[in-house]
Amino acid sequence: MTGTVYRNARVFTAEPAEPWAEAIVVDDDWLAFVGTLDGALGAAGPDAEIVDLGGRLVLPGFTDAHTHLVMMGDALGRVGLTDARTLDEIRARLRAARAAAPEAPRVLGRGWLFDSVPGGAPTAAMLDAAVADVPVYLDANDYHSCWVNSAALAELGITRDTPDPIGGRISRDADGEPDGMLYETAAQQFVWEHLAAETTDADRDAAVERTIEAYLATGVTGVVDMAFDELGLAAFRRAIERRGGSLPIRVAAHWFVANTGDAEQNLAQVAHAASLAAETAAAPEAPWLRIVGIKLVLDGVIDACTAAMRHPYANGSNAEPIWPLDALKPVVAAADAAGLQVAQHAIGDYASEIALDAIEHAHAVNGDLPRRHRIEHLEYAAPGTAERMSRLGVTASMQPVHADPAIFDNWVAMLGDERVERAFAWPEYREAGALLAFSTDAPTAPHEALHNMYVAATRRSALDPSYPPALPGFALPLAEAIGHATRDAAASCGDGDDRGRLATGLAADFAVLDVDPFAEGDESLLTAKVVQTVVAGAIVFEAPASVVEDVDAA
Repeated sequence: MTGTVYRNARVFTAEPAEPWAEAIVVDDDWLAFVGTLDGALGAAGPDAEIVDLGGRLVLPGFTDAHTHLVMMGDALGRVGLTDARTLDEIRARLRAARAAAPEAPRVLGRGWLFDSVPGGAPTAAMLDAAVADVPVYLDANDYHSCWVNSAALAELGITRDTPDPIGGRISRDADGEPDGMLYETAAQQFVWEHLAAETTDADRDAAVERTIEAYLATGVTGVVDMAFDELGLAAFRRAIERRGGSLPIRVAAHWFVANTGDAEQNLAQVAHAASLAAETAAAPEAPWLRIVGIKLVLDGVIDACTAAMRHPYANGSNAEPIWPLDALKPVVAAADAAGLQVAQHAIGDYASEIALDAIEHAHAVNGDLPRRHRIEHLEYAAPGTAERMSRLGVTASMQPVHADPAIFDNWVAMLGDERVERAFAWPEYREAGALLAFSTDAPTAPHEALHNMYVAATRRSALDPSYPPALPGFALPLAEAIGHATRDAAASCGDGDDRGRLATGLAADFAVLDVDPFAEGDESLLTAKVVQTVVAGAIVFEAPASVVEDVDAA
């Protein structure tokens, strides 16, 4: 056998029994050997190509197990507002964006935080003071609400007579007039659908390319999209066509199923997803793009008091689930029977409870089937949830960057009681025996995998390290955190037998770092860079020579 031997490296395999190796051998798409240097040289043979990694760290390629691909690429082209911590700064960035593109038909921004706005109560008038001549659309950091100016309300045709959609709310002032905030499905159905209609295929193609480039530069080799639709599917099919039948990153996707209020329409969406799953699984490009399941959004977010909780928020309010249990059960059962993976967004404890009720119902009506369903986020879940998930074989899909202390204060304030002491309780799922998969939910949070690992390992802020850690008792050892973001994240979408670890016979998907955080400490994750990303044995990203030279000189 010939191949390529990567030597002089610290190889973290994410294999619990043998977590470290000295060298790997890549033969075409696969890892032909992982282990000692002598073993690698013997397996590869005398004609093998030798790559000396200079003592660098090699990790399995990260899988971002919950992301939004086209939306992320779109967000990378918008005004970033996460670190704009005052209304004056938000306004200044909007004015600057307007001045920089005076011919643009609207101003688009993303990532603002409720506690950056006076009283946590954004209004259209606040934005009108900065930009009034064109519509302004600002997605919140969690992408569950949208803040708009008066011109945007007019463009959308929203008036005092516009009814709230199912699962959403048009915020109104004391006189009943829309005040500039659109929550949950109101943001989706009014803003997102309107902007999607205004977006061209060329815009979406550019967004896809930005996303792929950004992920590969951070060592991500696989992604799971959690709201795929016809436009996203078409955009990625065009990306495959541009590249002659493949992609440099592996894409699994969950088809978004909305609660229409009509049982037949809901089931028709499931049937459509099942048809697409079969079609993409049989296509030649299946290793790079496939539909694996459906996505259901059961509730909102704690920051906006729209997550469905068992007990009220600090302000006395609460939220009903977007999918009541009687509507949810038949959809989950139909997807389960069709062999689809069901991913349910459930941030509040009541939402996760009904998500599991629906999965138990699917077990009862469909009998013993191979299945690996998921619950997304689980920011606050009642005691016993992790154990119930373990019994049902349900994956806990969670995002460390959502626990970043720099964005945590508003979350705490909305609950305001002992529930905050169990926020983002990752170790509970591991200890209960449930599969725990880490991701970022980009663009609701930064997509950088190493920053995600920093929050997971320290409970400190990757956005502003001056913040004290939030509930540090829930931090995980770095090796465990990386395992959840590589091995377990790949397993969460059914790929655990093929990738996510560095082991003989698995896909040659890995990343090479410029520093070793295991040796240098967790803080180095904030400055570490990916030098090289390899997917299916091919180098798909390589840092500029200047970066590599700086590292070598150091």
